[in-house]
Amino acid sequence: MSFHLGATIVLTLSVSFFVLLLGLFINYQFRKIVIYEDFYLPHQSPIYNLSISTHLVCNSSSSHSSSNRTMEELNDVWHSMNDEELMWRASMVPQIEKYPFNRIPRVAFLFLTRGRLPLAPLWEMFFKGHEGLFSIYIHTSPDFNYEPPPSSVFYKRRIPSQAVQWGRSTMIDAERRLLANALLDISNERFILLSESCIPFFNFTTIYTYLINSDQSFLGSFDDPRKIGRGRYNKRMYPNITLSDWRKGSQWFEVHRELAVKIVSDVMYYPVFKNYCVPPCYMDEHYLPTLVNKVCPGLTSNRSITWADWSAGGSHPMTFLKKDVTEEFLKSVGSELNCSYNGKMSSICFLFGRKFHPSTLQPLLRIAPKLLGFG
Repeated sequence: MSFHLGATIVLTLSVSFFVLLLGLFINYQFRKIVIYEDFYLPHQSPIYNLSISTHLVCNSSSSHSSSNRTMEELNDVWHSMNDEELMWRASMVPQIEKYPFNRIPRVAFLFLTRGRLPLAPLWEMFFKGHEGLFSIYIHTSPDFNYEPPPSSVFYKRRIPSQAVQWGRSTMIDAERRLLANALLDISNERFILLSESCIPFFNFTTIYTYLINSDQSFLGSFDDPRKIGRGRYNKRMYPNITLSDWRKGSQWFEVHRELAVKIVSDVMYYPVFKNYCVPPCYMDEHYLPTLVNKVCPGLTSNRSITWADWSAGGSHPMTFLKKDVTEEFLKSVGSELNCSYNGKMSSICFLFGRKFHPSTLQPLLRIAPKLLGFG
């Protein structure tokens, strides 16, 4: 009798405990499906992230924006999308040309770096006073975690990054990642790729006006018959890419929004390059020039606006040290007389230059107010 009573009590308690657990589980699932998905899913979904959706319909840094979100939220460049989702999201183009708000076009500065920006104080001087006309995006090594102070224009401007190897497809992945992140903000109209060793040759107003008013992008794309040009073509790229399609150009480009969308949308030629353009074929020298030649040759001026000195030969341009930076030197490389701009000859050809060693910072800060016109 005692055994049956005890067994009944244990069974009753077990059933009660199971019912309690079942109720908790049902309640959790109900909250997750009904409440969580209805009200919080937009904040968590990698494709429908609220901060990204807002970038697409309003000017995220302009006082004319229709958004009521805080500046901190609008400036947040971090998201949980993988590269496939990011490229898909960035490839979307509005079908109505007229914007439903006062859109002020901006220039997106895309910094491809390994770590810190050693010339950041010069860039801070360059950007000062021009808020609302530019955006900044930084791709670094994924293990780099330094964050500049909140007062810096580079504060919280690092995008979700991955490891990059020179001469490999990961370099193009980083460039496309920068472009895609910048495209999420509909206010960005022009996109310039820069390294940590780049400097501006003119003040912000001159560069902004030059880029915004240009009717073409600035991306070099030329047929190089030498071994370091056509000699890098792989026959296995045929028929998607033929030798007559093959082009070469500088890695450091500037593109307008239409061309930027075409770059992040490419799913036909990128896999071919990734599989068959490996050292001594360098994807960063051939992929974009060839892609532009294939899909939209009329959208670029076939020249770069970032100057470098290749006179010493080799795989890398000359690096300039502190002793090299003088007013005479900067005057000699800041402009030329034989380049075309909007169909006319222009005295301004290069807006940026590289490669400037960190030791050049102090002479640059001293010269910039007088020669470059900022600070």
